[in-house]
Amino acid sequence: MKIGIIREGKVPPDSRVPLTPKQCRHILDNYPVQIKVQKSPGRCYSDAEYETEGVSLVDDVSDCEILMGVKEVPISQLISDKTYFYFSHTIKKQAYNRDLLRAMLEKNIRMIDYETLTNERGKRLIAFGRFAGIVGAHNGVMTYGWRTKTFDLKRMKDCRDYAEAKTIYKTLELPAFKIVVTGSGRVSSGAVEVLEAMNIRRITPDEFLNNDYDEAVFTQLVCKDYAQHKVTKDFDKPDFYANPQDYESKFEPYVHVADLMINGIYWDNRAPAFFTADDMKRSGFNISVIADVTCDIAPVSSIPSTLKASTIADPIFGYNVQTHTMTTPHQPGVVDMMTIDNLPNEMPRDASQAFGEQFINSVLEELLNDKESPVIQRATVAVDGKLGEHFGYLQDYVDGM
Repeated sequence: MKIGIIREGKVPPDSRVPLTPKQCRHILDNYPVQIKVQKSPGRCYSDAEYETEGVSLVDDVSDCEILMGVKEVPISQLISDKTYFYFSHTIKKQAYNRDLLRAMLEKNIRMIDYETLTNERGKRLIAFGRFAGIVGAHNGVMTYGWRTKTFDLKRMKDCRDYAEAKTIYKTLELPAFKIVVTGSGRVSSGAVEVLEAMNIRRITPDEFLNNDYDEAVFTQLVCKDYAQHKVTKDFDKPDFYANPQDYESKFEPYVHVADLMINGIYWDNRAPAFFTADDMKRSGFNISVIADVTCDIAPVSSIPSTLKASTIADPIFGYNVQTHTMTTPHQPGVVDMMTIDNLPNEMPRDASQAFGEQFINSVLEELLNDKESPVIQRATVAVDGKLGEHFGYLQDYVDGM
C-alpha cells in the first residue's frame, strides 16, 4: 500500500499533519506500507525532519492510492480515482462544501472522512477535539481579558507548545467572572482541562445560577442541563439523540449570569439552538464573549451569532446584537465572537502527534484490511461515484435541494 501525505491547499493554510516524521518511520518499519510526503514549506514539521527519518519527499504523489491530508482539498487539486482521508466538512450538509462533495463523486474518489471513523458503539476513533477545546478555552479566556482589559494572556500560537502555556497559567491572575462550558466530549474535556490548569474553580450548574463569587468560576453543562422535551419537559438521552427535533432549549437562565460561553458540543442540525438572535437583543442577555469551538455557521447553528469562521490571524469579531451584523469587538451592545475553525493549528505539533497516534493505533490496521473492515465501510462517504451506504441522506444535499 502506498500512502501519500498531501500538501495542504486550503486558504488560510493549516500547518498540521496527519502523521509526524517519526510516526512515518514507525509505519515504514512495522507495516507493509510505503509513504511519500509531498514537499511543503508550511508544515509544523519541516521537509527536513521527514527527510531525516528517511521518508521520501516528492513533488507528485499521484502514484499513491491513499492520500492523507487534514483540511478540505481544493477541487482543483483533487486527483481522480484515489482514496482520500481528510476532514471534508460535508456530512452535516454544509452548503459551502456541496461542490466539493459533488466533485469527489464526479472524479470517482473514495472519500473517508476522519470525523466518521467510529467503533461499533459509534464512538469516534480519531479527532483533534481535545486540542480544539484546549485552544478554544484559552482563546475564550484571552478574549475576555482583551474585552475587559483586566488581564493579558499570551496567544497560544505564540507559545512554543502546551507545556509553555501551562507554565503561564500558574501565574495568571484573573478577575471574578463566570464561564459556562457546554458539552461532554473531547472538545469540552479539553476546555475543562485548560480552565482547571488556570486554577479556575469548578462549580455545579445550580451553584452557577444561584450564587455569586469573588473569583473566576466555571460550570460544565451536558445535554440534560440545556435541553428538554417540548411536550413532557423531561430529558431522555437515547430519545434526544434519535429525535433532537422534539426537544427545545432550556439554556435561558445561563444567559443572565454567564460572562463567557465556551461551546463544545457536537450539534445535530435538527437540535435546538441554545438561544435565538432575538434573545440576544434582550437587556438581560449578559454573555459578552462566546468561544464557539463547535463553529457551525449561522443560520444553521447552535449559536446564532456565529456568522463566520474567524482565523488564527484575525481571531475575534464583534456581533452587533441589534442589527445581527459583524462589527468591531469590545464595544457596548456587542458580543465578542471567537470562532476559529482550525483551533488545533495554534499548537500544531502537539495536536499532530496525538492525531497520528490515534490513526496508527485505531485505523491503520483497519485500512490494511479495508475490504473486510466495518470501520472503513462506516466512514466511506463516497465510493464508485456514489454516496457510501451510510450516507444516502446526503443525496438531496448533493442534488442541491
